[in-house]
Amino acid sequence: MRELTGVALNPNQPILGFARRMTAYKRADLLFTDLARLKALARERPFQIVMAGKAHPKDAAGKQLIETLHVHMRDLAGEIPMAFLPDYDMALALHMVSGSDVWINTPLRPLEASGTSGMKAAFNGVPQLSVLDGWWVEGCLEGVTGWAVGDDSPTANGHDAVALYDKLEQVVLPLWYDDRPGWIAVMKGAISKNAAYFNSHRMMRRYATEAYLR
Repeated sequence: MRELTGVALNPNQPILGFARRMTAYKRADLLFTDLARLKALARERPFQIVMAGKAHPKDAAGKQLIETLHVHMRDLAGEIPMAFLPDYDMALALHMVSGSDVWINTPLRPLEASGTSGMKAAFNGVPQLSVLDGWWVEGCLEGVTGWAVGDDSPTANGHDAVALYDKLEQVVLPLWYDDRPGWIAVMKGAISKNAAYFNSHRMMRRYATEAYLR
């Protein structure tokens, strides 16, 4: 963070991480739907936000999304430490999935095909806070491997921002600050129950047998 952006993080505050291909359906901006509430949450229990990702050169909406995130970063300056890491690649992804404390994923249901970034985070003991789509429909054991944002119905898409804030306020941040053994138990759950089963080997095997070769 310091090398790429000059932003110094506080090791005593949780890092919310979001890093993936920047395209509209991923809704990287969902976390910033209500900046007033986001700031209020941070005043009660501080947190930090680190984001990264690239848009396809022909994806105008994706490139606009990155611009929007930088606007939000300026809006939050002085209240919530935030950075968007440039030149996202596999090396940077490794730092993200091993250095974050909570992995955020907020796609529009049912458009998430798999969700490999979340799988990589699980291998590093990083709990998910994710919309129930892609692999997280199967991988989410509420309070054991991470937490769900809303339910698995496409009708929940319009309510996800409120659900995300509620889960942060009522469950995730209190657990981080007030119950360290409980937090570590969720980290262990992410490794033992998710990483052991949800991985790229299984993903490619099922794509091949259930989609490509049919």
